[in-house]
Amino acid sequence: MPTLILVRHGRSTANTAGVLAGRTPGVALDERGAAQAAALPGRLAGLPLAAAVSSPLQRCRETLRPLLAARPGLELHTEERISECDYGDWSGRKLAELADEPLMGVVQQHPSAAAFPGGESMRGMQARAVDAVRDWNARVEAGHGEDAVYVMCSHGDIIKALVADALGMHLDLFQRIHADPCSVTAIRYTRLRPFLLRLGDTGDLAALAPREHPGAAEPGARPAADADAAVGGGAGAR
Repeated sequence: MPTLILVRHGRSTANTAGVLAGRTPGVALDERGAAQAAALPGRLAGLPLAAAVSSPLQRCRETLRPLLAARPGLELHTEERISECDYGDWSGRKLAELADEPLMGVVQQHPSAAAFPGGESMRGMQARAVDAVRDWNARVEAGHGEDAVYVMCSHGDIIKALVADALGMHLDLFQRIHADPCSVTAIRYTRLRPFLLRLGDTGDLAALAPREHPGAAEPGARPAADADAAVGGGAGAR
């Protein structure tokens, strides 16, 4: 079965504002996000991509735009099932404010039981994304063969949920996974089980430096000891 290249969208204006964007329209890439997107064709240059699949949200489409420009024959497909989690009433709110919500503890520690007010459950989010990947695996294999490679641009929580599924992890453990903006995660699917080949690869190790180091990323770039996971994915190294 095919190899899936999962790309999280580049850094967005909501990421830098500390806002949980969700499906709020008009959330674009910021200047760094646009630069990350511009570098993507070079990072994927060695891969014969059979297809490009995107969440319908603007920040994902903008992330894939330079790749599509560099490969005129690569067709873009929009897939609703890999859109951002529907955070409902939480959408558009500051993450710092949401940290005080009782539901946040459930989101962090028992996400399989979390359902956002006016939105969807995290269990439902994972199920639809996994179904989408299974369908696209079959579609790409049928059209391009079992060794085909294709790219899918989605969102932090979606990618983490797909990685958890590939590793056979319970959804309650998925907050232990991290994917920075424009990071690349690769999963090779086979008849019997998937193999995680890359996880959150940005080619930039700055986010791993201790915070007190002069070259360290700004706070929020990587999970701190005893910190909550960044709902929606976080802003990455700045």
